[in-house]
Parts: sequence; C-alpha cells; structure tokens
Amino acid sequence: MHTLEPARLKPGVTTDLLPGYEEPADTGFAARVIRGRSLVFWDPKVPGRKLDAIDTDQITPAADCVSESLETLDERWKAGSFRHLMPDFRARVRSGETFLVAGDRFAIGSSREMSPAGLKGVAEEAGLELVIVCGRDVGDIFRRNSFNLGLHVVESAEAVADAQDGDEFTFDPGTRALANVTRGTTYTPVPLTPKEDEIRRTGGILAIGRRELRRSVETPPVVAWPDAATARALTTTGQILWAHRVDKDAEVRPGSTLRIYADLLPASDGTAPFAIHTFNQITGGQAIWPRQLAIANDHFVFTGVEADERQMSIGRAFAALHGISKPCYAAPGDGIFHFYFPEQGLVHPGMVIPGADSHSRAYGAYGALGIGVGSTTLGFGWSTGYVYLTVPQARRVVFEGALQPWVSGKDVVLELLRRWGAGQSHGMSVEFVDAQRQLPIAYRNTICNMMAEAEAFNGIFAADDITYDWFRAAGMEALPYPRIAPGAEAAFAIDETLDLSGIAPMIARPFSPGNAFPADDVARERVGFDKAMIGSCTNGGYDDLLAAALVIRAARALGLTKAARELLIFPGSLGVRERIEVAESRLGGESVAGVFRSIGGNIRQSWCGPCFGQGPDALVKGQRAITTFNRNWTHRMGLGGEGYLASPGVVAASALLGYMAPPGELGLEWDAAAFEV
Repeated sequence: MHTLEPARLKPGVTTDLLPGYEEPADTGFAARVIRGRSLVFWDPKVPGRKLDAIDTDQITPAADCVSESLETLDERWKAGSFRHLMPDFRARVRSGETFLVAGDRFAIGSSREMSPAGLKGVAEEAGLELVIVCGRDVGDIFRRNSFNLGLHVVESAEAVADAQDGDEFTFDPGTRALANVTRGTTYTPVPLTPKEDEIRRTGGILAIGRRELRRSVETPPVVAWPDAATARALTTTGQILWAHRVDKDAEVRPGSTLRIYADLLPASDGTAPFAIHTFNQITGGQAIWPRQLAIANDHFVFTGVEADERQMSIGRAFAALHGISKPCYAAPGDGIFHFYFPEQGLVHPGMVIPGADSHSRAYGAYGALGIGVGSTTLGFGWSTGYVYLTVPQARRVVFEGALQPWVSGKDVVLELLRRWGAGQSHGMSVEFVDAQRQLPIAYRNTICNMMAEAEAFNGIFAADDITYDWFRAAGMEALPYPRIAPGAEAAFAIDETLDLSGIAPMIARPFSPGNAFPADDVARERVGFDKAMIGSCTNGGYDDLLAAALVIRAARALGLTKAARELLIFPGSLGVRERIEVAESRLGGESVAGVFRSIGGNIRQSWCGPCFGQGPDALVKGQRAITTFNRNWTHRMGLGGEGYLASPGVVAASALLGYMAPPGELGLEWDAAAFEV
C-alpha cells in the first residue's frame, strides 16, 4: 500500500489556527427568481439553428487568458468574453440579455476557468446574474468550473429549441426550474449530482474548501487498492478511483461524485494564478505547504509581452514563497508539462493527476488517470490533497489489426474522432486496449492527449509491458503502485473495436480535429500552406521528431534537399531539445536536429504558444499551416489563420513538397526497419 504525503503545517501553525468556516445563514437561493431576456447564439451556416460546439477558445480568446496580478484576476477575462464571436456581448448583457442560449456541446475544449469566471463577472459588474441555457454534452471541465464558481448552467435541449431572440426567461436557483415566460413553457433541466448541488448551495468551491480544510489536514491520506474480487468488476479507471477514495465506503459508480486523493496537481503559468488565488482564499496563504503542487511555465513564456511576464511572475513568486523547485517547478524552456513531468519521474501508472490543462489526459499513456480540471479545482486540491470528481460512464476501444505504412498514433486518433462525429465521446471515460501490443508510448501519448478533443473524461491504456519497458528505459524501476488491468467483469456502456489495418495517414481540415480525411485524398487537391510545424504536447517527444527526421533523410536521398515552406520544430521539453542534438544511429550518425536544419528547418523553444495562437510563430489572417498540434478550431492558431492537423511524418513530407501530402507522395517506399519508431 502506498501512502501519499500528509499535509504539512507551516512553522508556528497549529490546526487550531487554520482558517475557520461558518455555515452561512442564507446561501441566497431562498425565495429568489432570476429574470432576464434571452441572448441567442445562432449558427451562421444553418438559419434557425442554435450554434453547437462553442469552444472555450471562442468564449475567452487566448490573448485574454491573462492575469496581471492576483488583485485584477478577471479584468482581462471579462473584457475578452466572446471578443470575436459576439463583440457586443458585454453591452447586451448589461441591457438585460442575461440568459445566454446556445446549442449542444457548449464550452468544450480548454480547461481555462477564465471563461466561466469572465462570463459571471460581466453580469455581476452590472449587478446582474447570468444563466447559461445550453443543450446536451456541455464541456465537462466548464460544467465543473461553473458550479465551483456559482455560475448557473442549465442543460435543457427543449428550452434551447424553443428560445428566440429576446424571450423573457426566469430561473429559480433553489429548485433550478427554468421557464420561458414569452412561450409559456417550463423546463426541468438535467440535474446535478447531489454532491455537485451541495457545492453550489454551500457557496462554491472556496466555501467547501474552507469547510473541509481542517479535517483534510488532520486526516492522513490513504491509497488502498481493491482486492481481486472487487477489481473484477472495475475498469482500470474505476480501480484507480476506488483506491484513491477519501471516503472509503463511497461507491464507485457512474454518476456518483467522489472525493479523490490526487498524486500530482500540475498547473501552467496561465492557469496557476487563479489556482493560487483559490489556495490563498481557502488556507489563508501561509498556514500549510501546498499539496502535490507542480507548475510548468509553458504557455505565455516567449511572447515578449509585458503582461504575460507579469502573469508568469505570479507563479514564480508563489513557488519561491513555498520552496517549490525543480522538478516540481519548470522554468521557461524546461518543457511543456505533459512531457516534462513524466520524464522527471513525477508520473507513474495508477496515479490520479488532475491538471489545470485539458491535455492532462495525456497521462493515460503511462497508465495514470489524467484529467483536465479548472484552476479552482486545482487550488482546492493544493489545499486539501484531494478533488471532487463525478464518475463517468465507461467506454472501451479495442485496437486490432496491424498498423499500415506511415500510420502513427496521430492517424489513429484522427480516425477515431472522425468516426465518433459530432457527439464525440459524450464525456465518457475511454479505456484503450492495444490488442497487438504495437503502439509505443509516443503513439499512446498522442491518442490519450487528444481525448481532450474527443470530449472524454479521460483516456487510458492499462499499464502493460510496453509501459513498464518505457519506465525501465527511463531509469524508473521502483514504481509506487501495483500493476493493474481492467477487471474481467467490468461493464462498458459502449464497447467497440477499431481495425488499425484499415487506417491510412490522415489530415484534419479546419475547423475540427474530427474533420479528418485520408492524406492521399488531400494530396490530390494540392492544398498549399505557409508553415509546417512539428511538436507540441501532442507530438513533441523524441520519437515523434525522429519519425519526421527519418522521412526527411530518406527524401534527401531522392534529391529533395530543401523545405518548400517554412519548417518549425517545437520539442516537447528541454530534455528532448538536447537529445535531438545528439548523433542518432538510425540517421547514419546525424542528429535529428541536424536533419531538420539540413533542409532549412528551425528549432524553437519548448512551449505551447503557436498551438494556441501566441508568440511570433502564431498564424495571422490569411495564413495556413499544417501542424502536429491537437486543435484546429476557429482562430486557435492565430486570429484569421487556418490550421490543419497531421502526424510528424505527414507534416515533414508536406514541408518538402509544398503541399499537404503523406510520405508516399515523395516517392518513398515503406520499410518498417527504416521508418518505424
């Protein structure tokens, strides 16, 4: 049995001195009805239809996800709310249009809690309350962030279907009853779980944190794995949740909201300030040492913008105050945290890792339960050592059949997203089975990472020989948790098989990762572009970059010696960046970086900026790029730019050709010994 570190009080602090909590006499829900008019987001392509899949990049553009101080956290967030999608949003809310109406899958994507906080703040600065009325499958991180903050989110497909511009609505916060007064119709929204509703009624996650702080400090955390009989009925994710329960009598079943101990609670420079504010509000700031904390400076670090530097300084000062250093504090250039923390030995099979970045799902490649959370959940975890999670339905995907030439993990996940379509994974926990044991960690990282785009709770490969071989090769033999596998009697709401032998290299067109097509078909259209970019948290590992270099070296032998378009490389970490400078036997003694430079490629810093439209390599209006990134939504890679998604091999081939195409278009013939990684 592995025991997490207990809470540590600061010198001179006793539990009696911890901030107290008094149950409020009135939570503000009694005998109160919110009134306002509807503000409808219409689909510009389909007259009369509400807009689906409004992602958090559209709610709060990346450039507005900045906190210049802890005192002015949400100023930029409020100003940026729907900046490009609805520029007059703030004025319309002030005029009384306080019932925001949108379609299905509202607020999918990034974990940025700036979105619900900013929306709530826009209404509150005018003395109003905002109510979001949306359809099915609201983004799970946004939903969790909203009841943490006290933002009213009501899921009712019927109400969305009926609503027209300017309709008068009412909402009772106590009963959560919704009515369209203009249409004379009432609605019963999708309910919250009892624990979620308790968080909302208590006053949000700050109040819950203050209420539970002392008990969490006094109670040593215990991780206890299920016996064989219990494990038989649990998925891999279910077993990890079962072992990490705070309340050991709590049932792990879909729909139950549990308190779950966390092994690591990482943030980026962008998400850390709000988490720090949350921690300070719950604990008083100087009572305890933050628990399971990690911060990586990887989002706004190389922009050259003064406001971004001020934001980064908040996390830097917090780390210094609490004595947080490497490997738990990554300085600019150390790496993107989904690569940096695993290579630093902070990620192991069986761990629970709620990260304030939606792509924390990537840790499923290592057999860990990685999920994306908001900053308030993270700050609550730094305070208590645990987080609240609602158990999702389980889904299994069995990969069978042999991988075909030039096909990588990126192609597998793009095909999966294409097949799942608009509904994607419906917020389910996705368990992957590599039946042929042929997917290396680099491929698994890409697949699990992009479960964020699949709108899954998490994606996970149960740790197997491939997993443990990776840890041994990295010098990590003594892992803390036992080896587990999905139980023989585990139930999956959806059980499906994906035949890998039928998958070809893919390219996803704008503006969705699921808008994917065989690269050969795209090649026939001769789609040109301005930039080719390889790297990011999705495909920035050594093996990812090696795969691209192998294609380039083989193409050079055929006379293709210069990139036809700008080629930029973003290694996943400083460790990867250093390793690609070392001679590689598979490249005839050249280094990976040397191969890239030989055709005019440029090696950049390890950071996330270009992926979400920040820094000097972001796209500008009218530019197009083919990338190994994970998202290609509207404005994602830069205002007015177009992003296409593909594997490292396809991006490398395209850079040489000047149009989007797979390696076969170069005249290369597949040889597993030469090209597999």
